[in-house]
Amino acid sequence: MDNGVVGGAEAGARTRVGSAGARAGAGVVAGRGASAAGANLPALRSHNTALVLDLLRTAGTDGISRLELADRTGLTPQAVSKITARLRDSGLAAEAGRRASTGGKPRTVLRLVPGAGHAVGVHLDRDELRVVLVDLTGAVVGERGAPLDLGAGAAVVVEAVAREVEGLVGGLVGGGVGEPLARGARSPAPDPVRGLLGVGVALPGPLDHTRGVLHRVTGFPEWDGFALREALARRLGVAVVVDKDTNAAALGLAAAGEGGSFAYLHLGTGLGAGLVIGGGVHRGARTGAGEFGHQVIQLDGPPCDCGNRGCIEALCLAAVARGDLGEAARVLGAGAANLVGLLDIDLVLLGGRTVAADPEPFVRGVAAVLGARARREGAREAAVPVRVAPGGARGVAEGAAQLLLAPLFGRADG
Repeated sequence: MDNGVVGGAEAGARTRVGSAGARAGAGVVAGRGASAAGANLPALRSHNTALVLDLLRTAGTDGISRLELADRTGLTPQAVSKITARLRDSGLAAEAGRRASTGGKPRTVLRLVPGAGHAVGVHLDRDELRVVLVDLTGAVVGERGAPLDLGAGAAVVVEAVAREVEGLVGGLVGGGVGEPLARGARSPAPDPVRGLLGVGVALPGPLDHTRGVLHRVTGFPEWDGFALREALARRLGVAVVVDKDTNAAALGLAAAGEGGSFAYLHLGTGLGAGLVIGGGVHRGARTGAGEFGHQVIQLDGPPCDCGNRGCIEALCLAAVARGDLGEAARVLGAGAANLVGLLDIDLVLLGGRTVAADPEPFVRGVAAVLGARARREGAREAAVPVRVAPGGARGVAEGAAQLLLAPLFGRADG
């Protein structure tokens, strides 16, 4: 695939990409007959271009000058000029006025054009489906949702996802982008101003992020071995990335500026964790990290849908079901304390529909357990802080869209 807009400023840009782009390339496939419809905006093909795009993004509407871009990236002014010229030609960047210079003529400043590209994020939960459309800044420009039964079978679920994505993209993006999503249609290259990067799908694990294949989703063993990424890419005709809901949410938080190393604990229809270590999502060698809910903390405890007994998930959900949020928070805190002890993380963020419905008991309860742990160990510093994750009910869906956006800007680990 070559759209002719990536050239000589970055040596080898046609055959190599930066670290984030390379990882994304391993996890994104275009649908059959749809190689031109996936993530083919020019920035995905060059690490240096991703650096420039990220600075344009963080500069906001105020913009940033070419001289500042060269200074912050370490690129030569000539390379920056070539990169920004191509970004302007492709509609990704535009002039944002002029800024007074310390000497010579005023500097032209550039800004990112948010509507130059879009990504779809899908949160596929056990009983509902949420789909968002975001622009290049990650801002949500459209949203849809529907009830869903994850146990209804692969064909039903894939069709439900496709229907919601088609309805959202076709209704809000326009310019023909929605048209190729019709069943069996071939997908032409996206309009450069309305380019669709693809669809990120987040759902309960465990699963193989690299191949986009599900394992034995807790409570739904019939999904074991299903190639969800391939099925959706073939049905929609665009690039698709699949990851666990917790990883997607953690990626979204990191992309939004949550720094350091943290754990995102998601309590909804199940319980899991997304881990960000050193700024990147930690998935593990087999992409199975973060199966937080299935730590066994009570050997003779109640059975869990995973087949074990006394899992944190089983204990926590049982406490929620009987209305004992204090006990649920205490159990959740025990698991959080294990993570803090193992990984020495800086922050614990809580999310998911159960937390969102009544966050205060969970924040208070988890913080109390972490505080007690810190006091027992005689820690000189305060206990690891606990907060509610921003994003609310659509945080996972927004994070799923970041599976496409983060590599575009060379950020995190999409």
